[in-house]
Amino acid sequence: MADPRADREKMAGVARKLRENTHPGKERGFRIVITGKGGVGKTTITALLAHLFAQDGFTTLAVDEDPQMNLPYAIGIPREESDRIVPLAKNFDYVEEKTGARPGAGWGLMLKLNPDVSDVVERFGAKGPGGVNILVMGTVEQAATGCLCPENTLLEAVIRYINLREGEVILMDTPAGVEHFGRTIARGFDQALLITDPTFNAVQVVRHAASLAKELGIRSVYLVINRVRSENDIRKVQEILGDSVDLFSGQFYLPYDESLIACEPDVRPVLAGASPFMEHLRTLQARLENYHQEI
Repeated sequence: MADPRADREKMAGVARKLRENTHPGKERGFRIVITGKGGVGKTTITALLAHLFAQDGFTTLAVDEDPQMNLPYAIGIPREESDRIVPLAKNFDYVEEKTGARPGAGWGLMLKLNPDVSDVVERFGAKGPGGVNILVMGTVEQAATGCLCPENTLLEAVIRYINLREGEVILMDTPAGVEHFGRTIARGFDQALLITDPTFNAVQVVRHAASLAKELGIRSVYLVINRVRSENDIRKVQEILGDSVDLFSGQFYLPYDESLIACEPDVRPVLAGASPFMEHLRTLQARLENYHQEI
């Protein structure tokens, strides 16, 4: 019978070994963390941006840290294939095997430091349509297990293990809320997209998240107002934020688009259209791609 405590201790040990033996280096790609209140469209926006970057020739890794694990469906992996993906949180024995990160047993011969995105997908992830690579974190499905620190520590170690090269991008879809910003998992990300809709509770979440993202040293923190139906929606968000609007490096809004509901969970049909929504999303993508010009 499996011992959850022993598994979690083993998971933390693998993460520790990965961190200790990952060589730091100058990265030429970029990492984007995406968060906000549940239900504001984080997963949809993550999937669409992943496809846009892939279409433009980037090697793209979409990381699903949300316990709901809906990102593979949104990217377009068929349900039967998505259901067969083994989350990283349940796959750490494989991480050990492929990296040689075996606690107490030294380093195996298969260790490869700082692999590129494609190599990490071959080891831990899945390939989606359009050339989008996917890594699913998942979570431990057990009541009263407390903090998810070992699982997130493992994901953080694997993400840091990837050496981003020219033309590589990581997009990480996170759980609802801001709790993950209290861990080190967001460290090392260049940019944060804080998604809200024009509701008070959602705006409160991004206001808190913006402050935490700045504390973590994320240089470019963008506000994205989703499902905008009128200028009044934009004004409402700005009024709720008040002086906190200064925490953001830029603001973007995405018009409400009924076609997103019609095609969900697979977002790909929206990519083919010339809608106002896609026009604004491409503007956001361009800002993310050229953020180095702000530094």
